[in-house]
Amino acid sequence: MPNRRSVFFVSDRTGITAETLGNSLLTQFDGFEFRKTTIPFVDSDDAVARALAQIDNCRTADGMRPIVICSIVDERLSKRMRECDACVLDFFQIFIAPLEQELGTKSSHAAGRLHGLRNHGEYFTRIDAINYVLAHDDGQSIKELDRAQVILVGVSRCGKTPTSLYLGLQCGIRCANFPLTPDDFERGVLPESVARHRDKLFGLTITPDRLAAIREERKPNSRYASLEQCRYEVASAERMLRDARVPVLNTSTKSIEELATTILLERGLDRHIF
Repeated sequence: MPNRRSVFFVSDRTGITAETLGNSLLTQFDGFEFRKTTIPFVDSDDAVARALAQIDNCRTADGMRPIVICSIVDERLSKRMRECDACVLDFFQIFIAPLEQELGTKSSHAAGRLHGLRNHGEYFTRIDAINYVLAHDDGQSIKELDRAQVILVGVSRCGKTPTSLYLGLQCGIRCANFPLTPDDFERGVLPESVARHRDKLFGLTITPDRLAAIREERKPNSRYASLEQCRYEVASAERMLRDARVPVLNTSTKSIEELATTILLERGLDRHIF
């Protein structure tokens, strides 16, 4: 039975920063089951009081101190959070003071700088990327492929859509994705609509066993999900991509974040940080 501990991500804004950094730390501890709660917009005395009450109730129910991962900029409010009966990791207190000393200046102590709307140009870049990804998902459109920064190609259900969405939503990258079809396998070459953009192509592949398991959930007991069909499609797709000299990533054991980061690195693209 794993050890169970309650974890609170507390933030004066969305909580994304606290969640991202906190989860990175928690993954280093095996044998624990972390029950996670995010408390966003803790930006007033009343909000702090409610958060403290929720944390205290959890401590009483669990019989042990919760872990609180906090990203509150206001020094007075963060001090109140640190006084609760919990293991409190205050990211701003840990990192801001050394940076202030190194840079020889005080920080602005302004909340929401990372995930707020500061740069309208970056904001519209992100919206454009999201709209582009949605319009070019699963081969829906071949219009404006010259505007794509990346075009993902692979068999059905190999991870093209979630990777494209991550690139658009999190990185501001205009990404299109195209499934290879039975007609493509019969011809043995990539469709001309995407082949002409070879410098933007990135292939995704997957092990046949993993592909069959994914497809079985979608269409149980179908030829589409059979291991034989999956082996045929994967082998055909890999041969087509290899012949076209398209770089290929195997999605079987990689997270979406790893796939996206590798694609950005290989294509020399920069994330748009919002």
